[in-house]
Amino acid sequence: MNFRIILLLILSLLLNNCEQTTQRKSKQIIFDIEKRYKNIGFALIYNDDIQDIKKLETRSLDIYHKTLKRKSKVKITNPKNGNSLIAEVKSNRIKFSNFYNSVLSLRIAETLELDLNEPYVEISLISKNNTFVAKKAKTFEEERSVAEKAPIDGIQINDLKTKKIEKKLTKSKKFSYSIKVADFYFKETADMMISKIKSKNSLSDVKIIKLSDTKYRVLIGPFNDIKSLRESFEKMNSLNFENLEVLKDV
Repeated sequence: MNFRIILLLILSLLLNNCEQTTQRKSKQIIFDIEKRYKNIGFALIYNDDIQDIKKLETRSLDIYHKTLKRKSKVKITNPKNGNSLIAEVKSNRIKFSNFYNSVLSLRIAETLELDLNEPYVEISLISKNNTFVAKKAKTFEEERSVAEKAPIDGIQINDLKTKKIEKKLTKSKKFSYSIKVADFYFKETADMMISKIKSKNSLSDVKIIKLSDTKYRVLIGPFNDIKSLRESFEKMNSLNFENLEVLKDV
């Protein structure tokens, strides 16, 4: 009898340890995914003419995002000039086109010196242990407060009816962007993905770029105008990719 009780206790402990280990692994996987999140593509710059999107304060350092948790800290970078800042996800429940990786305030656009015709940005989720946050998080709320009170230089709204934004822009010499579908370890897998894309969508400019012997990238494009780029990007949504990226000059 005593032996059976001891055996049951041992089995109970083993099962409990396995469950806790599984839970820890599951939490670690979620943490790693969040920690690694990065996306590069076009942002939507909020203004009062945009309909069906909740107002985003002009001077705020807040953004809307599709998937990142509310109050997450992100680093937003303008790849064209290297300017970056810390912003905060205000909501992940706002509906907007999947073509955009975020909705940004005018303050953020002005600070990063974004080309409003091509608001191309990289967004990276910052973990609490990240050294970038360690140095900047202490002053984030101060910067945020100052930003909300300070005037916006370089962006003027002259016509209150049309809300036209006037800003000196540095226009790109050439519009050339491609859609990054994914990176694969085997070329055969990349070939299978191309076959799937062609069978599901009427997209022809699909190709494989060999980055190394163990890395094959599937790209669509390049596109010479934002309209065709957006149309192809939205067609790809039917395949339920979670993190399509837009790459420049590839």
